[in-house]
Amino acid sequence: MLKKVVIVDFGSQVTQLIARSVRSQKVYCEVVPFNKFSLKYIKNENPVGIILSGSPLSVTKRGFPSIKREIFFLGIPILGICYGMQLISSALGGKIKKISGREYGDTSIRVIKNSSICPNNWKTKTKHNVWMSHGDSVKTLPKNFISFAKSNNENFVGIANEKMKIFGLQFHPEVTHTKDGKSIIKKFLFEVCKCKSQWNMKKFKKENITLLKKKLVNKKVICGLSGGVDSSVAALLLNKAIGKRLLCIFVDHGLLRMGEKQEIHNFFKRKSNFKFISVDASKQFMKVLKGVTDPEKKRKLIGKEFIKTFDKCANKYKGIEYLAQGTLYPDVIESRSVTGAPSATIKSHHNVGGLPKKMNLKLVEPLNTLFKDEVRILGKELGLSDNIRNRHPFPGPGLAIRILGEVTKSRLEILRQADKIYIDLLKKEKLYDKIWQAFCVLLPVKTVGVMGDSRTYENVCAIRAVTSVDGMTADYYPFDQAFLKKVSNNIINKVKGINRVVYDTTSKPPGTIEWE
Repeated sequence: MLKKVVIVDFGSQVTQLIARSVRSQKVYCEVVPFNKFSLKYIKNENPVGIILSGSPLSVTKRGFPSIKREIFFLGIPILGICYGMQLISSALGGKIKKISGREYGDTSIRVIKNSSICPNNWKTKTKHNVWMSHGDSVKTLPKNFISFAKSNNENFVGIANEKMKIFGLQFHPEVTHTKDGKSIIKKFLFEVCKCKSQWNMKKFKKENITLLKKKLVNKKVICGLSGGVDSSVAALLLNKAIGKRLLCIFVDHGLLRMGEKQEIHNFFKRKSNFKFISVDASKQFMKVLKGVTDPEKKRKLIGKEFIKTFDKCANKYKGIEYLAQGTLYPDVIESRSVTGAPSATIKSHHNVGGLPKKMNLKLVEPLNTLFKDEVRILGKELGLSDNIRNRHPFPGPGLAIRILGEVTKSRLEILRQADKIYIDLLKKEKLYDKIWQAFCVLLPVKTVGVMGDSRTYENVCAIRAVTSVDGMTADYYPFDQAFLKKVSNNIINKVKGINRVVYDTTSKPPGTIEWE
């Protein structure tokens, strides 16, 4: 039986990064909200390890989220991160205090004792950089706990009870900013929990096809096949499970990039035992978006029209009960917590936040616990073409949220041309596969320019390129000046309607990858 690690979610925005870190070691894990993590759950699921996430909340406040105290005495290894460490301390008799100044961001800590979760290079008295984000700290250690690391402010940042196999970290090992974070998680998984690297996309494929077969016995499913990586992989996975009971409908909302519609048709129409229908709904989407400038309203309207189109289509086919979507973990956490835990909403997504409260179809989201890189690997297992599988992420609302302001046919055409030039150049210069996501944004701003000795007053185009592992955090790609100059010249010289190109150097956080 596959060994499982459970991550208890207390509402941290980076809880899913813990899951990503565990899975990167080919260890299976599940994220569970604290209010559903019970003794009964543990008995049923039999986890080999428990990780307690961070939280925006404080154990010093009344009614703070917690778990049953008995869980700490079951002999299951536990790792508490940030809030999780404070929760361990509070539950086992330690005391928590507010600190005068928050310890936030890149912070130096020093090792004062050895622990079984310390990386091999963490020798006593050595200093290491970690990433912190907290306003509380452990004032008094619980009985029989030792501290193996302290901050420059003499706060406890690493605690352990080796006998109970319970550990706490005041910093975040799951974020890339903590240099040795991956090593700490590996130590916990393999040396403390005794896990083995057994989980991979082959297993996910096999297990989920079995689960989908059971869930969808004699059920018909309609899938919104946008042609992006996520919906394509979801469709192929469902097709393996239920065959022709899956009806894939490609809705041309008129908001795709140049050439994508034909590429999607060419791949899916050639597949045997695969029901594929194309619907041209571009006119109705443009009608709905007329005069709309607010990004959240765009997303909601597109989501509503998307479902409306599917309902209308589904009514033509008898017995359809489910709508399939390619929702991923990052989509869900940015819209609302995947588990219902109290994390904050950043923005709604077309395939989660845009759904109406009353819908004629039930949802099936076979990828909603996977990250983008995992989906690409699964796509390879399912035979998805490399052109689609390796395509950069593309939002459900399409180019509508890359056109700031009103979406019109002329502005769409301008953006498509600019984007095609940019992406083609990235591929020609062999940069495309080094970048997580790259695209153009058309701004609602016009500037004065000079072209051919004549004055111009045309649009500004921003180009965006980021590097990332999972889409939860990202940094801009450091193009050299020659490339930026080439992109700018090509777009301005070839696209009528743009006379200025700028490059976005904002990381995530504080920004998001998309502009809207």
